[in-house]
Amino acid sequence: MALATACLAGPAAAADAVKAVPVAQGLSSPWAVAFLPGGKFLVTERPGQMRIVSAAGEVQPALQGVPAVAAAGQGGLLDVVTDSGFAANRALYFCYSEANANGTNGTALARAVLSADERRLEQVKVLFRQQPKIASSLHFGCRIVEKADGTLWLTLGERSSKKEEAQNLKSHLGKIVRIAKDGTVPPDNPFVGRADALPEIWSWGHRNAQGATLGPDGRLWMHEHGPQGGDEINVPVAGRNYGWPVITYGENYGGGPIGRGITQQQGMEQPLHYWVPSIAPSGMAFLTGDRYGPAWKGSLFVGSLKFGRLHRLQIEGGKVAREEFLLESLRERIRDVRQGPDGWLYVLTDGPQGRLLRLEP
Repeated sequence: MALATACLAGPAAAADAVKAVPVAQGLSSPWAVAFLPGGKFLVTERPGQMRIVSAAGEVQPALQGVPAVAAAGQGGLLDVVTDSGFAANRALYFCYSEANANGTNGTALARAVLSADERRLEQVKVLFRQQPKIASSLHFGCRIVEKADGTLWLTLGERSSKKEEAQNLKSHLGKIVRIAKDGTVPPDNPFVGRADALPEIWSWGHRNAQGATLGPDGRLWMHEHGPQGGDEINVPVAGRNYGWPVITYGENYGGGPIGRGITQQQGMEQPLHYWVPSIAPSGMAFLTGDRYGPAWKGSLFVGSLKFGRLHRLQIEGGKVAREEFLLESLRERIRDVRQGPDGWLYVLTDGPQGRLLRLEP
């Protein structure tokens, strides 16, 4: 079993290698940004709005047709991605916390078409609903990644109070699922045909994954929040168990071991990298372009909500070799980071007056 690399205290902050250029401001707790043709942006706001930001930074009125969301705690309108064929089909996917009539809620994934006049969502269809729904405002997960074969990965939190469900293959809690774009189950999913597991499941034993991206290697990379310490980066393999809450590098809030307080167990995967103390990771993106020079190309960027900074992780041989901190002078919580089609990195800052920023050398 390979051991993880760890960041126990963190490197010294890097001198500002980039400047944050404001693109838009006045966003209400923005959660995710996607890119539209013509230099436009599509931004979700956690309270339940989805907005287009023009190339000039003008924030448009909220799109019509967005379903109602359970906007409380960590819940609301969360991730959004455009379909790889958006130029032809105008399709997009978004996930959100969906309320149930009995007071419970859960993560849902929907498909929609952006209207030609860019004022509303049309043909909205829910493709997947996390089961079971429970009464909680915590740990929805909710990052979407399109695989090269056109299927979709969706990260699902274990809802905090139900952490043991991350080890139950008859539950979606604490899992990553993979579905086709019509909501059906791909026949090559690892648990298809097994009576003791839900067929949508790709990997299990996760806590609360709020960052995920497609790596340059074509694999899914993701991170998940630990409890008090133990935030992890993983590269989930189909059918593998990532251990929560049996193994963790974190501890209970306020101190004390979780379970038996162990960090390894046979049959459970080690993280590729972990942080102690926690950084409260958010968005996640690889830099594949040349805008920032050869030294940064191939780096993995992860936002930190807790420390209000952007982490640049240099990957060598599939491991984290170096780490540096950026944007600490902003003193703003970083909620999302993505590479745009223009090759620039864009970040969203979290809060009632959130901003969309472009990072320039």
